[in-house]
Amino acid sequence: MNSIDTRPSFFPNSKTGKAEAQKAKAASMRRNSYERAQELNDKTSKDAKVSISDSIKDFSRIKKVADASEPVDNTDKIASLKAQIQAGTYEPDFDAIADKMLSSEF
Repeated sequence: MNSIDTRPSFFPNSKTGKAEAQKAKAASMRRNSYERAQELNDKTSKDAKVSISDSIKDFSRIKKVADASEPVDNTDKIASLKAQIQAGTYEPDFDAIADKMLSSEF
């Protein structure tokens, strides 16, 4: 058999293809020089900063606590209110409703 590889280099298993792939891999793994690293760092240091506001951090903490807490079961309260409404004995606390509406507006 002939040891000369006549296939074009774009075939991945050809000898020339393997050699070119190794060269490309070695080239991609080279590190930047110290000067180039400093240049890149200087250019990106102004734009690559992210700040997260305190309100977002607080929300994240509250969400973690809420997710970790046990779910509230209000089925009994809901059933009681439905029964009162159907029986016609439910009387809403209008002052509490007004206070709640005002506190959510202001």
